[in-house]
Amino acid sequence: MFRYAIKMLFGDSAKFYGILLGLGFASLLIAQQASIFVGLMSRTFAFIGEVGHVDIWVFDPTQSYVDEPKPLRETAIDRVRGVTGVAWAAPLYKGLLVATLPDGKRQICNVIGIDDDTLAAGPAEIVAGSLADLRQPDAVMVQVASSQQNMMFPAELAPGAMPAPGQRIDPKGPKRPVQIGDIIELNEHRAHVVGLVKCAETFTPGPTVYTVYSRALTYAPPARRVMSEILVKATDGTDPVELCARIREQTGYEALVPWDYSTRTLGYWMRETGIPINFGIAIALGFFVGVAIAGQMFYNFTLDNLRYFGAFKAMGASTGTLLGMVALQALVAGVLGLGLGLGAVSAFGLNASGGKLAFKMLWQIPLIAAGAVLIICILASVVSMWKVVRLDPADVFKGA
Repeated sequence: MFRYAIKMLFGDSAKFYGILLGLGFASLLIAQQASIFVGLMSRTFAFIGEVGHVDIWVFDPTQSYVDEPKPLRETAIDRVRGVTGVAWAAPLYKGLLVATLPDGKRQICNVIGIDDDTLAAGPAEIVAGSLADLRQPDAVMVQVASSQQNMMFPAELAPGAMPAPGQRIDPKGPKRPVQIGDIIELNEHRAHVVGLVKCAETFTPGPTVYTVYSRALTYAPPARRVMSEILVKATDGTDPVELCARIREQTGYEALVPWDYSTRTLGYWMRETGIPINFGIAIALGFFVGVAIAGQMFYNFTLDNLRYFGAFKAMGASTGTLLGMVALQALVAGVLGLGLGLGAVSAFGLNASGGKLAFKMLWQIPLIAAGAVLIICILASVVSMWKVVRLDPADVFKGA
């Protein structure tokens, strides 16, 4: 009997493909929007995860997320170093500055100033150069392969060369990516590129520029408070969570382990922005579209095949067997539609990786899409089962 149910499903090709289209589109939209949402939200705390060799982040207690500019006093680091259990503490500068390129083009950059001595919070992957080169005069390291915006130089200028007096450079002329030896200006201060790095994509626009902390202060606008955060390493045998409580008690500053700081940053963007609502509406729309298309097509498919169900019932098939046939048809259509949608999302994600679009598919997302498709199939089959349960074989044969 169940073999005939599959033949019935595949035999009506028009409605079968319509059901697949509805289920595939629903799973595609749900998985795609969920993956883009996760990718976008993961960028809000990506910088915290990239600095993986510190135990604690210390910052202003009123600061809600990692990119919020609420700097500390310079004396804050001495107070933190005086807390028992702190092996070392390093200052960190993080801010948005305008870089001026040799052709006069200006570009916003995310400038990171790391500790001069320990070079803590340096880039995770160095493509060219050495981290120690940052100790050279005016040295900076620039992010390459950024999906947000690469730092591009005029192709006619060699690395380190500046336009000659009176030389005009076409702003729309050919460009080349940044190279070691290039010269830029950060807030009207000279910066010499000594290295190229790769780092995580963040929520802030523009490429990331690394330099030492003392030099970053010369690039930053003058202010009484410039230290963005303090990075802390706990001594051996010290529980970082207990040390956080000790730092809060003795200094009055907020102290969190990286996971809690990431959660705090993510919570801010989830609560205070409309991003979750916007993506939630798109995901819900995909679900209801799947219910409308697949449900209607499956219901019409059952109506068109009532005569076959009536014949099976007249030959002695029980109502439970007929309901099992309908459930099997819905299950087969759901599995095929889910595979079609997830396959399309996977292909989309492979093409989107490395581009400007944030995309990150966690293992939970296919399960969520599968659950949504299962609910759609249940709703569609329940409506169809109602017609099968009330089916009278005599009415079918009278209609024939």
